[in-house]
Amino acid sequence: MLYVNNLHKSYQTGSKTYPVLKGVSFQVAKGEFVAVMGPSGSGKSTLLNCISCYIPFEKGNIKLGGQTLANLNDDELSKIRNEKLGFVFQDFMLLDGLTIRENILVPRIIHGTVGKEGEQLADRLLELFGIDHIRNKYPADVSGGERQRTAVARSLINQPLMILADEPTGNLDSKSSRTVIEAFENAKSQMDATIFMVTHDSFSASFCDRVILLKDGQIFRQLVKHGKRSEFHDQLLETIKEMSGDES
Repeated sequence: MLYVNNLHKSYQTGSKTYPVLKGVSFQVAKGEFVAVMGPSGSGKSTLLNCISCYIPFEKGNIKLGGQTLANLNDDELSKIRNEKLGFVFQDFMLLDGLTIRENILVPRIIHGTVGKEGEQLADRLLELFGIDHIRNKYPADVSGGERQRTAVARSLINQPLMILADEPTGNLDSKSSRTVIEAFENAKSQMDATIFMVTHDSFSASFCDRVILLKDGQIFRQLVKHGKRSEFHDQLLETIKEMSGDES
């Protein structure tokens, strides 16, 4: 589904060059729920922006669904973002003047492709994520968790190859965070969704199939969940402690 090979990205400030990604390589399979973790400055957001085609990279290769993303023109990149990727942001990015159901349909409304199939999919997503009871309410009238579940539903309305989630639980309390992560789990189990999530939250990451830990622009370690979520969470915390150099 997603192939990232030897990815390099740096930023230029005056005469100085600051490398951010230093040869990052990994794969994400169809239907997999993968998290990326790491301290501030490790390259998480830069990696996400490279995959989403918002910033160029200097070296390496990214393939999404078999298509190479390097050297595409602006129209081709825009088409990938609109048709092959779904986005979930920390601050929801919902339109206040539209109802919850209308917000879910926004990507289809923009492209004039709502139709009966789109309407039916929106209704299915409302039920799947437990927000059917607020379908006619507006974002200001619902909780943060409900707004973020609406954003997850919206990311799926075009049935993309992959969902990219940037700190989706960053503005939520623990209870709301749990409902959002459960929404991702439902998307994976019920719709075979592929999810790539950047997060600082080890608890949220422990629900994933795999966690990629970045440090100083390189992959420090990849952890795969084999047993219970609680055991995986403990393993994550130990690895984060090791990565920080605090093994006392």
